[in-house]
Amino acid sequence: MEIKILEEKKNRLVFALEGDTHTVTSALRTELASDEHVKAAGYHIEHPLLGHPQFIVETDGANPRKTVVAALKRLAKTAEKLSGDSESELK
Repeated sequence: MEIKILEEKKNRLVFALEGDTHTVTSALRTELASDEHVKAAGYHIEHPLLGHPQFIVETDGANPRKTVVAALKRLAKTAEKLSGDSESELK
């Protein structure tokens, strides 16, 4: 998956997630919604077969790029935890 920054301002970030559809995008939107500094987070896909998710994040003044990176790290940690839990259940 590749992230392309389309617009970056003090409290707004617009980026495209190339190589993903709703999987990571939906999880990221949910994770960002739980961040106290995020005022709005959402995405849209112009065409379901050809489009890439275009994400928009607005913050209360916090650096939106750092906010997205922190949310992605939390998601990675959660995925790692789930992966570890499922492996121990299979043994």
